[in-house]
Amino acid sequence: MRRFRRVLWISLASLLLLSGFGAGGLYFYQVSLDNEIVRAPAALPTSAEEERTRPKPKPGTGETWLLVGTDRRAGAATTGKGAKEELWQPGSQRTDTIMLAHLSDDRQHAAVVSIPRDSWVNIPGRGRAKINAAFSWGGPALLIKTIESLTGIRVDHYAAIDFKGFATAVDAVDGVDVDVAETVRDTNSGVTWTAGRHHLNGEQALRFVRQRYNLSGGDFGRIKRQQAVLKALSDRVLSAGTLTNPVKVDGLLRAITKSITVDDGVTSDLLRSRLLDMAGLDSSGFLTMPTRGTGMEGKQSVVYLDDRKTRALSEAIRADKAREYIDKTNTANSVDKVS
Repeated sequence: MRRFRRVLWISLASLLLLSGFGAGGLYFYQVSLDNEIVRAPAALPTSAEEERTRPKPKPGTGETWLLVGTDRRAGAATTGKGAKEELWQPGSQRTDTIMLAHLSDDRQHAAVVSIPRDSWVNIPGRGRAKINAAFSWGGPALLIKTIESLTGIRVDHYAAIDFKGFATAVDAVDGVDVDVAETVRDTNSGVTWTAGRHHLNGEQALRFVRQRYNLSGGDFGRIKRQQAVLKALSDRVLSAGTLTNPVKVDGLLRAITKSITVDDGVTSDLLRSRLLDMAGLDSSGFLTMPTRGTGMEGKQSVVYLDDRKTRALSEAIRADKAREYIDKTNTANSVDKVS
């Protein structure tokens, strides 16, 4: 990781020198990135009353981010700099992707836990419902409150990206590579994914992670696809083709900062550091929140979480022992090759 940061900063310095900024260019470059970040002031619970009920921060136990992919259907961007309207409007959309990304305190390990969007949970003040309804009803603040209540894990930061932003980020690194285990046809879009390696541009990657019809495991299969593309994206960031090209590094950073919406506490420096921490993710660091099956609640198809195993995973993350949990339980998702 130290080597990666050194190469990255060399690349950035080269870009600045080529651009004629000189010694003070790095400061102005950071300011320009910071100005491109879009923040949601009320993303994290902020009132004194809410803070009293939240899990308390504990030094030395790492940092946890809530990563949200919104399924808002819109012709223009709904997250980041290009958003023409607010990402969250009451009842207008739910979350397509919910991930908890935990970085160990020494920044040597990361665990990415996907929470099935149909998980049947208690939503504070609303009763039991699918977890993605929390975002629809109360935006990021209610979703965070729901997850903190469910897991006891304190969410330190929040980041949301929509379909358009996701595709832009993939294109910024000239696409990603994924391995498909067996040929499968998406009966919804008509796309057939043949067995073998695929190099995907942004739009193709978007189609790949959105498929769930005719996919082994349905939504659980889609979760693994989402994680596989995230892993492929982190590998691409770490590749020599990206690191040795200062223009490409700049394009990636700007694509990310322009495409996401984050909480008020996220600066360009923090965002850049966490992007680097997540680069080159270990493929064994991806999990799905433990479940005990699916069922029906009224007319809704839902996912039931395994309470005991969810508590065990949550306790490991709270204690910054996610790596030990993964090694002990052997519950990591296989993302190097997916269906």
